[in-house]
Amino acid sequence: MAQILDPLPPEQSGKILCCYINATSKIQVARICNIPNWYFERVVFPGQRLVFEAPRKGQLEIHTGMIASAILSDKIPCDRLMLEETSTHEFDTDSLSGKDPLNTKSLVQQINTNTGDSIKPLQVAL
Repeated sequence: MAQILDPLPPEQSGKILCCYINATSKIQVARICNIPNWYFERVVFPGQRLVFEAPRKGQLEIHTGMIASAILSDKIPCDRLMLEETSTHEFDTDSLSGKDPLNTKSLVQQINTNTGDSIKPLQVAL
């Protein structure tokens, strides 16, 4: 879920869920400045994923940190960072099936244990 510390102004409609990933080895500051009456600024560490809600017309500025300053390195329209909505049936977690809905591999591995004359399967969660 998106972390909302400063909710969007009520006059803003059409908010979208966005994701930005810092693919650099430097600390970055993500900032949206083009929305009146709203302040959005977050530090994004190398390799970190930032998920946030923003107006569709928002523009994310990326400032890359140096020793004593930060340089504006990119401006990205928020609608280009929009996450696609996933239907609920794709994430249906049926515990009886024992299947991972994303990877379609078994979440439970069977191990045969020898108990005397019979072999009984033992289920171990991965």
